[in-house]
Parts: sequence; C-alpha cells; structure tokens
Amino acid sequence: MQRFKIIGTGSFLPDNVVTNDELAKTVDTSDEWIRERTGIGARRYALEGATSDLAAEAVRRACDDAGMAASELDALIVGTCTPDTLFPSTACWAQGKLGIQGMPAFDVMAACTSWMYGIKVAADMIAGNPSLKIAVCGAETFSRILDFEDRRTCVLFGDGAGATILTGTQEDTGLLASNWGSDGNLASILGVPGGGSAKPSTHATVDAREHFVYMEGGKVFKHAVTAMSSGVLKALADANLTADDVDVLLPHQANKRIMNACLDRTHIDASRVFSVIEKYGNISAASIPVALDEARKAGALVDGHKLAVTAFGGGLTWGSGVIQM
Repeated sequence: MQRFKIIGTGSFLPDNVVTNDELAKTVDTSDEWIRERTGIGARRYALEGATSDLAAEAVRRACDDAGMAASELDALIVGTCTPDTLFPSTACWAQGKLGIQGMPAFDVMAACTSWMYGIKVAADMIAGNPSLKIAVCGAETFSRILDFEDRRTCVLFGDGAGATILTGTQEDTGLLASNWGSDGNLASILGVPGGGSAKPSTHATVDAREHFVYMEGGKVFKHAVTAMSSGVLKALADANLTADDVDVLLPHQANKRIMNACLDRTHIDASRVFSVIEKYGNISAASIPVALDEARKAGALVDGHKLAVTAFGGGLTWGSGVIQM
C-alpha cells in the first residue's frame, strides 16, 4: 500500500450547457443518435478563459473542501491534453491564477489517463515525505480543438476540471494496488496531428484541419475496453480483492458502451458505477476527478470504501488502481 489520504475534492464546470438538440442545430446529428452510441445528453463548453482558469477554480474548491489555503500546497500537478500554451505548463499558469508561488507546479500529459498518472506521481512523492500536501487536477477545454465537421468526435467531448488534495497518513488508506502502461506504436490513432514539432502550424496544416482531434473510433474502442477492464482485474488481483469487494467504480467516462463493456468483463455490479457522462460527456483528464468529487458530495463515496479507478487515453495510455478511502 502507498499510504495517503484524500482530504479534499473540488470540481468546476462551465455554466454554458450544450445539449444534444442544440448541437444538432449546427452538426449533422440528433439526440437519439448521440445517446444511443455514447450515453451523452449534454456537455459544457467554456465561452471564455483557458484550461488553467478551470484548473485554478477546481483546485481552489478542493482546498476549501480540505479546510486549507492554496498557499499551503507543496505541489500542484495538472493533467491535461488541452494546455494553455506549449509552454509554460498549464500548472504554472494555474499557480499564478491561484496567487501562490514557490511550490513545484508541472503538467502530466497522458491524455485521458493524465489524472491517474498524476495520482501515482503524487503517491510516490508522499511516500518520500508524508507531510506533503499535493493537488492533483485534471482539466480540459476540449471545445477549442473539436472539428464540428466531424460528428464522430465533436459530439463526445466537453470542458471541465476536477481536483483532489492528497497528503500522507498513518491510516490504512491510499493506493492498494495499481498498474500503468502505454503503447506508442498506436500513437497515431488518437490525437491532434498539427501544432507540435512534427507538424508545426502552417497554412497547410490549418487548411487540412490538423489542429483538431483525430480519432479512429473502432480501434480506440477495442483497445480501451481491453486495457481498462484488464487493468481493473489486475489491480484487484494484486490487492487480493474481487469484484464483490469494490464499493464504487469510477471508470474514465468516454462512452457508455465502453463503460458497459468493462462491467461485463470485470463482473462489477452496474449499481456500483458512479457516472456523470450523461450531463458532461467525455471531459478527458477531468472525467474521473469530477466524478470523484460529485460521488463524495452525493454521499455515494465515503471513508472506508474501496474505490476502483480505470482510465484510457491517447498515447495510447492506460492506468488502473484500487484506492482505500
């Protein structure tokens, strides 16, 4: 066990709600088509600000929940694949907007798996110094990189941020078991092709719409189901637990069909899944921390529960774990 305690959670979703019906006014789609394939009914789009604005507010709320000031943080980790800038990091921008300084602030870029990677980094840091208080945030403004001429992808994603505050503890709480991985051989099937050093921004890359999300949906679906379900099963086995021991499952909420397929393979009862996909869509790195915050606030996740988490994203990346709350 890697001991830590989640002492605070917070989330921030933009006020602007975009329903399927509203999206259908400009995109060749319908509420029925989207719901049947994804389980999504609405999503949030930020009309102003950047990813760091959402991250800063989520961290601020998590600190309030923990009964501490943001200045008491010893580190700020932000997981995102929609950064404010290529550099500085979104974490540094968020740090400035929180009005704090001194503590390390850095990004983790593992796409939709970023928050999971951040939790493992924080757990390792706390293992070396249990007095640390670390904010791990997942934040996205996916609406800025969606191709609204591609209904296969533009209906899926939304904007939002979720944050957790971790610190050391002598209690038997923390990460019971976890596993992580990636496969760069499949990097090309999900991502944004243009804008980096491989394809610097030019008129040609803009004209080719290479600054928007590109996804080979069938391949992504197959790999997501396999990685997320096998990751949960391995984490449970490593923790000497079974599916019946899971009190709450928080899967990355990319698609209802992916989530259902994971349930079928892991044999975790559907009643133990806490889902926010219907109202927020796929918010990438923010998916799990937003769901975690809402589950805590709703009383669905409490101290003593065994929480299973699993995620999958571009890279391809994946990560799963069991957390003793």
